[in-house]
Amino acid sequence: MTDRVVLEPGHEAPDFTLLDQDGNTRALAQYQGKRVILFFYPEAMTPGCTKEACDFRDSTLPFEAAGYHVLGVSRDSVEKLRRFADRDGLEYPLLSDPDAAVHHAYGAFGEKNNYGRIVEGVIRSTFVIDEAGRIAHALTNVKATGHVARLRKLLEV
Repeated sequence: MTDRVVLEPGHEAPDFTLLDQDGNTRALAQYQGKRVILFFYPEAMTPGCTKEACDFRDSTLPFEAAGYHVLGVSRDSVEKLRRFADRDGLEYPLLSDPDAAVHHAYGAFGEKNNYGRIVEGVIRSTFVIDEAGRIAHALTNVKATGHVARLRKLLEV
């Protein structure tokens, strides 16, 4: 069993620099002074991840109106993220973390129960980061379906 980071409200959000689906560099530092919704999902173009990503897509306008920037993170390649974004009309940044370093920094990778088996992999998680770069909400081991609706209720968006 590996030790997993556990981020809680008030903790400083780990900085990162990753490539998005267009090959552009995105760093958390670029969002200083802004609010960010950072969600980690296991794999682009799979049923659950597509549902979650499309739910975020369908809620982008309300999130943006409330001052939030949505960023999705997976271990997928930039090329696969481009296909995912094109296929499903995802206009927010999808970030490629192939070595899972950012996943590990946020505690979004580790042991989990997958249909009764303990496996190591991506732990579907969402972090709301405030303007000061601190964790405002840490939602880990969430379900793909209904998660965005619960997040909108939590954030009153």
